[in-house]
Amino acid sequence: MQIKLEPRKNFGHKEGCVRCGRKRGLVRRYGIRMCRQCFRETANQIGFRKYS
Repeated sequence: MQIKLEPRKNFGHKEGCVRCGRKRGLVRRYGIRMCRQCFRETANQIGFRKYS
């Protein structure tokens, strides 16, 4: 007798930063998916400007 397992749903599962894996403080706008610390370090290379 085989038990049929259903695939688990990942509700509440947080995807981490693509650079360091951190799960908090993510910038998800424009599909960036980076934590705010990594975003600050790489913003100029990506093409963002600092206005303030």
